[in-house]
Amino acid sequence: MSKPIYILNGPNLNLLGTREPDVYGAQTLDDIAGLCTAKAKALGFDVDFRQTNDEGELVNHVQEAQSNASAIIINAAAYTHTSVALHDALRMVDVPIIEVHLSNIYKREEFRHKSFVSPVAQGVICGFGANGYELAIDAVHKLL
Repeated sequence: MSKPIYILNGPNLNLLGTREPDVYGAQTLDDIAGLCTAKAKALGFDVDFRQTNDEGELVNHVQEAQSNASAIIINAAAYTHTSVALHDALRMVDVPIIEVHLSNIYKREEFRHKSFVSPVAQGVICGFGANGYELAIDAVHKLL
């Protein structure tokens, strides 16, 4: 089988289901992992689904993906808007990158409109809740 799709999740996403469900939905991160695993399997892919609250650990996951992943789907959460280190790591990776956000970041606070991930991603999916992850897997399928 080919290399897995790395699905990387940033800070506070471990609180999904209880954290602002009116913004992020009622599904937990485990629910989303299950959706992603099923969707990827139906398309012939494996996934490596990870979450961290630590910026350095997220950068390490991206660096690891260079050798071990066929693509990256990333919801960097707050690090989307703050992390030059994450931008630099993603810029060095030679696999497709899809940026995902549960909410529509452009309908929210102004500071969320700037992304350090978008300039190095093939595309951005936002505002579709957990379905955005499935759309991202479809996009990876088409890109590969």
